Amino acid sequence: MITLYNWDLSVNCYKQRLLLSILDVEYESIPVDFYPGWEHKSAEFKRINPLGHIPVIVDDGYKLRDAHAILTYLASKYDPSGRWYPASDPHLLGETAQWMLFAEGTTNTASAARLHVNLGYEFDIEVLREGAHELFRALDEHLWFREREGLDWVTSSPHPTIADLAIFPDVMLSEEGGISRLDYPAIRRWTDRVRRIEGFVVMPGMFEAAKGAPK
Repeated sequence: MITLYNWDLSVNCYKQRLLLSILDVEYESIPVDFYPGWEHKSAEFKRINPLGHIPVIVDDGYKLRDAHAILTYLASKYDPSGRWYPASDPHLLGETAQWMLFAEGTTNTASAARLHVNLGYEFDIEVLREGAHELFRALDEHLWFREREGLDWVTSSPHPTIADLAIFPDVMLSEEGGISRLDYPAIRRWTDRVRRIEGFVVMPGMFEAAKGAPK
């Protein structure tokens, strides 16, 4: 069975829980007191991940860190349809990789702003918000053009991929970092589509954070 070292309020841990739920894969969640305990920085946890980061999974003795690397592994191993990580289609695989890298940007801006507001991380909040809006404008335009082509997801696939799941939590919780989604209607329609995926599970506080924002 998979073991997930997890903090419920971490967007990167949520990405793993979301995919595991969608794929209907059993796992054991080991809570890590990320805040206020900073357990991920302890000597004991660094024996699991020397970098002191979550999430980490252990799957039959195989240990893997980094949220997006874990998504790739889980989809490759546990999705027999091959749709979530379309390795057999070079074009879709390239697009998926491209948008996974985009997700690193949303994590480092929108989700970092959330850490600044909620946990007091010492970041330049205005730089983070400006960077997030730049990415959101690009994503909203991209999704708008996709919709004109009859496509619902960030890649050209008729099915969502792990790229959608990698970006979704950063966007959905952006309001907590003071980043409004009011000006991004295509993004809001896309988040609604993600929420309708079979097996979708919420992250604690997700919809509370979005109260008052158009869906």
